[in-house]
Amino acid sequence: MSVKIAVLKETRQNERRVAMVPAVADKLAKLGVEIHMQSGAGDAVKLPDSAFKNVSFAANPQGLVSDADIVLAVQPPSAEVIGAMKEGAILLSFVYAHKEAELVKLLRDRKITCFAMELVPRITRAQAMDALSSQAALSGYYSALIGATHLARILPMMTTAVGSIRPAKTLVMGLGVAGLQALATARRLGSMVEGYDVRPETKEQAESLGAKFVDTGVDARGQGGYARELTAEEKEKVAAVVTKHIQQADVVITTAAIPGRPSPKLVSKAQVDGMKAGSVIVDLAAEGGGNCEYTKPGETIQVGQVTIVAPLNVPSLLGEHASELYAKNQLNLLELMIKDKALALDWSDEVVAKTCLTHGGEIKNEAAKKAVEA
Repeated sequence: MSVKIAVLKETRQNERRVAMVPAVADKLAKLGVEIHMQSGAGDAVKLPDSAFKNVSFAANPQGLVSDADIVLAVQPPSAEVIGAMKEGAILLSFVYAHKEAELVKLLRDRKITCFAMELVPRITRAQAMDALSSQAALSGYYSALIGATHLARILPMMTTAVGSIRPAKTLVMGLGVAGLQALATARRLGSMVEGYDVRPETKEQAESLGAKFVDTGVDARGQGGYARELTAEEKEKVAAVVTKHIQQADVVITTAAIPGRPSPKLVSKAQVDGMKAGSVIVDLAAEGGGNCEYTKPGETIQVGQVTIVAPLNVPSLLGEHASELYAKNQLNLLELMIKDKALALDWSDEVVAKTCLTHGGEIKNEAAKKAVEA
């Protein structure tokens, strides 16, 4: 029997993405799988059911998943849908266990094998499966556009008949995937760019994109490519250097997020209060509470003469390409699991083992287990 894959329509607020696109459906068909999708799953990104070949459609999500071997989604499915999945079925989606404790318990108790896309290890071999990075790249790109459209001036230098306009200054704080893409995009738009990160190894990456690196002398390299929490003394040292750059910038883009924890505060109220009139902060870490002390997640606010934009689920705003990249990430992960037209999970494979959240009635990820069973 061939492997049966079910693809769900997203139901969470402001979620436009879909876990399948036609090109990926065609590649999966060549692996010998059956693909069944919920009707209208791609409507939000202008992908009608008719765009998919070799795919069958059904309206009811519970019926769709009831005999599926693998269920694909972007956001975690509802409890009702998980309850309809057969024991031993596989779920691939983002989960974020620290926010979804009851759902993780349900996955455990239903003996669903869940591979959480945010747990894909950050190793070279897994780069093509790393959905966090693919989606973060889109967020970084879009953050520069958000900054530009909320600014009452232009980003590039412009020479006119009545004189020249100086280019705007953009400061990007946090130089991971999103931050580097924000730097690159702002520079392509003609802005002068500066980059700041507590990990000194990002200096070379920032400079390769034509940015000046703001060096504070603090090294906060942490595990898994993320920065560690700063001590109070280190925070003071950083603030003394960074404040000047924040207050000289026209656009400040913050991107620092630590999975499973609140976003670190990078920009204080006092720093915002000293910013130039008309300047803009784009806080890409709003999902975790934000990097700016004034941030109100999901809102655009005015603080004095400063605009603070804190969008949620930014990749979904670019739903077409976000869906394409996400579907390709999942395809590459599925290729590790499907061999000779049958499911073959190799638990000795580091990517398979580390991406697994629940299996056989247990929570396999230790951090998630502590968060859920505490």
